[in-house]
Amino acid sequence: MKGVGHWQGSPTGGGGNVVLAAHRDTFFKGLKDVRPGDAIRLETAQGTSDYRVAGSQVVWPDSVEVLRPTESPTLTLITCYPFEFFGHAPQRFIVVAEGSDK
Repeated sequence: MKGVGHWQGSPTGGGGNVVLAAHRDTFFKGLKDVRPGDAIRLETAQGTSDYRVAGSQVVWPDSVEVLRPTESPTLTLITCYPFEFFGHAPQRFIVVAEGSDK
């Protein structure tokens, strides 16, 4: 089965840090073009949540601080970097988006 992976232990929507990961050449291919202010809508079995991209960063795979829980609604998207790399990419591209309290 192929799809976006959900980081076990993170919420599946609503409040907190929802952490999702996917391959850079499939589901998260479009992340290379994401910019601050872009809208992201997350639809799950629990409902729909809207987020705005706050920023992005490139980190090493052991930089796990992006997985930390948050009190405010946050969406963290993780994929491999660089996007055009052939083989196992050495770094990770992180997108952080902020949600609105409903």
